[in-house]
Amino acid sequence: MSLYQNLLLLTAISAFLSIASACSDGQCKLLDECSSDGDCEAGLYCFACQQGFSGSRCVRSTVTNQFKLLVSDEIDKASFVCVAHSGTFHFQLSPLEQDIDNNSLPFNKYAFLTTHNAYAIDGYPLHTPVPRVTFTNQEDMITDQLNNGARALMLDTYDFDGDVWMCHSFGGQCHDITAFGPAIDYLKEIEAFLSANTEEIVTLILEDYVGPNGLTKVFTDAGLMKYWFPVSNMPKNGEDWPLVSDMVANNQRLLVFTSIQSKEASEGIAYQWNYM
Repeated sequence: MSLYQNLLLLTAISAFLSIASACSDGQCKLLDECSSDGDCEAGLYCFACQQGFSGSRCVRSTVTNQFKLLVSDEIDKASFVCVAHSGTFHFQLSPLEQDIDNNSLPFNKYAFLTTHNAYAIDGYPLHTPVPRVTFTNQEDMITDQLNNGARALMLDTYDFDGDVWMCHSFGGQCHDITAFGPAIDYLKEIEAFLSANTEEIVTLILEDYVGPNGLTKVFTDAGLMKYWFPVSNMPKNGEDWPLVSDMVANNQRLLVFTSIQSKEASEGIAYQWNYM
């Protein structure tokens, strides 16, 4: 057999093995290549993200509940199940305990899923007379982001058209082509989520280009002030935050941070770099 024929044979075998080893029918694992949602195992779906990877791959479709990751000392340790695995012993929670939320730690002891430019949603309805010409970062509306597990939203707020708007813009100015919509529309979605989910806490991190008292007015108009976590209760010098359980009990379930330092004193909106 000639060298050329050998190369052809090796190429054919390699292609066959590649096809044979490709996963499908619900067998593809996290970050495996896929062609449809049906290829991915439970809890994953097939997704394309040019910024993150080539082609389509299986990614997570559900977020881990951070309050189920930790077990309180108050839980009876005798109810743990000890299982052997690869010669070592691990503690495994019983099904009953896996359903127990532990929100008894300080707020800063948990990690929360955050969406960048949460307002910059692909296909968001136009609110200006010209087409939008700017970047988008999200596919889901605010309500869907929250329902899917996001608990912190990064938002860009601007003075525009006599009101506070969400814009993905430049130079501190919002334009028709960079505007997404009035901030109150987004904030009302957040209010509806907090109203319906009485044990959830939402954090807003604002890139702020709004003049004095503009944010205070729009948060008031959206009905969010009743959830406001006051600056006076925020820790200084790296101290622990209040317990999540206490924040929930006091209904102080909305944390708002601004990029404008002076607003902490003038409007009671926390300056982000004093706490982050």
